[in-house]
Amino acid sequence: MGWLGPQEWEAVALSLRVSFWATLVSLPLGIFVAHALARWSFPGKQVLNGLVHLPLILPPVVTGYLLLLTFGTKGPVGSVLQDLGIVLAFRWTGAALAAGVMGFPLMVRAIRLSIEAVDPKLEQAASTLGASRPWVFATVTLPLILPGIIAGSILGFAKAMGEFGATITFVSNIPGETRTVPSAIYAFLQVPGGETSAMRLVVVSVVVAMGALLLSEWLARRAAKRMAG
Repeated sequence: MGWLGPQEWEAVALSLRVSFWATLVSLPLGIFVAHALARWSFPGKQVLNGLVHLPLILPPVVTGYLLLLTFGTKGPVGSVLQDLGIVLAFRWTGAALAAGVMGFPLMVRAIRLSIEAVDPKLEQAASTLGASRPWVFATVTLPLILPGIIAGSILGFAKAMGEFGATITFVSNIPGETRTVPSAIYAFLQVPGGETSAMRLVVVSVVVAMGALLLSEWLARRAAKRMAG
């Protein structure tokens, strides 16, 4: 507990909170989009695929600015939410939104690959027995792709933990409210003597990222063996 100072623990705790909610809220949509891209044929499929992966291609600052234009208090969505008492800009909830958007492509890709590895004949066999599509997905597809869902969630969580550009553009760098680990590292490097605190947070970031990648790879291998066996 004494290894990190109060400000550093505050940043770590906020990052965990932001990443947890970013992953939890985006997961249902991620599963739906991944299933649509893997199994459905519809007009605009490639457009949807491009939009999903756009945050990986755009500079994070651009993504953050687009979020500010859309979900800011003057934006088309943000103004409506403000009337409902929901404000995302410059709030930790906005940081969760930005982190979720940036981690969404990694989550969708992992889940989509897992769905594509499932033999469609298994789903077709269940359908011929009279099961509805939602029931087939819940009882056949979902159990088989669970390792992929877990892997995608871990990758999305790790990406959310390390998100900086979109977050600082959308919600700024407010101590105790939006100052996550990357923002805290940036802030510590701007003041004399802050290098030690920044380095401790760098170590935390590296440990979390490497742990997430190793766990994701292990789950992917396990899923591949399960499908082969």
